[in-house]
Amino acid sequence: MPVPERFEFFIDASRCIGCQSCVQACAECDTHKGQSMIQLDYLDRQHSTQTLPVVCMHCDSPTCAEVCPADAIKRTEDGVVQTARKPRCIACNNCVLACPFGVPKMNTRMNLMMKCDMCYDRTSVGLKPMCASVCPSQALAFGTREEMARLRPRAKPVNSFVFGAQLIRTKVNVMVPDDARKEVVDVTAAMFEPAIGHDVLDDVFEGGDA
Repeated sequence: MPVPERFEFFIDASRCIGCQSCVQACAECDTHKGQSMIQLDYLDRQHSTQTLPVVCMHCDSPTCAEVCPADAIKRTEDGVVQTARKPRCIACNNCVLACPFGVPKMNTRMNLMMKCDMCYDRTSVGLKPMCASVCPSQALAFGTREEMARLRPRAKPVNSFVFGAQLIRTKVNVMVPDDARKEVVDVTAAMFEPAIGHDVLDDVFEGGDA
């Protein structure tokens, strides 16, 4: 059976424990041919062990598809941006350079752009994405907004992001503190903010030009 339309993907960085279960599980997705399309990034490795799982955000207007000269990247009717189609991909790297989230990766051996497609082989038949099904802390979750509101009463989902003058809306939601002042996340400004659940790193801002 298909996934209910109300099911959405949620990322909660404050719950990530860096176990890499999602990375290992992603490699088992049939469409990835044994390669993981998810990565863990350190938010501020010099001061914290806090990690963040990075997956494709599945933009409403995907920049990767817009800059593809071969029309190799398609977005499904239900909003999933898929890996480049091998017969059309010319390995130009335009999508890799253009993605504001830094998600697409070029497989040079295959001359093919590959990225997270939200385990479309699973979600299209009613199953959770591999990463969300194994995450022990539910930093990656797949369900309804009602479920998330019940499980995370102090956080809310955001799927609008600003990159300079560009506003991007995504199918994937990022959980932010409920008292956040804006419904849109300014990604460049967020680079200087501490991870959710961590104290402000005052020393980062001391010393004038730091």
